[in-house]
Amino acid sequence: MPDRRETVVFQWLAAGDRGDLDAFDDLLHPGATIHAPAGLSTHSAEAEKQVWREALSAMPDLRHDVQEVVVDGDVEMARVIVTGTIRAPFGGVARSGRSFRIDQAVITHLRNGKIVEAWEIADMAAVRQQVGDTD
Repeated sequence: MPDRRETVVFQWLAAGDRGDLDAFDDLLHPGATIHAPAGLSTHSAEAEKQVWREALSAMPDLRHDVQEVVVDGDVEMARVIVTGTIRAPFGGVARSGRSFRIDQAVITHLRNGKIVEAWEIADMAAVRQQVGDTD
């Protein structure tokens, strides 16, 4: 079992948190599909970079703390704690200036060492509740 920091899923989330979106070129297949909640799904690496730009603009302190990674062949699954502060509207959540902390599951399928498809499972209702956006 590889060290979790050596996995593609860990490197993808860490690069995103750092704002190193150029690193996505080495981690995501150009036509990667990322299934995400709140209307944030993407169908290319470039579109995924744009979602991260918007996320980091709205939540400059966004962090994905990877707790555990399970690898099975070309599948990597991560259990993640996501934290941030909503400073601008994002993913249907209104700006509140309040922080959140949620659990997330990320499942990735790799081809030639790059993510070709991923599923992000996160409780957006918990985010809304924590930041006071209950509309």
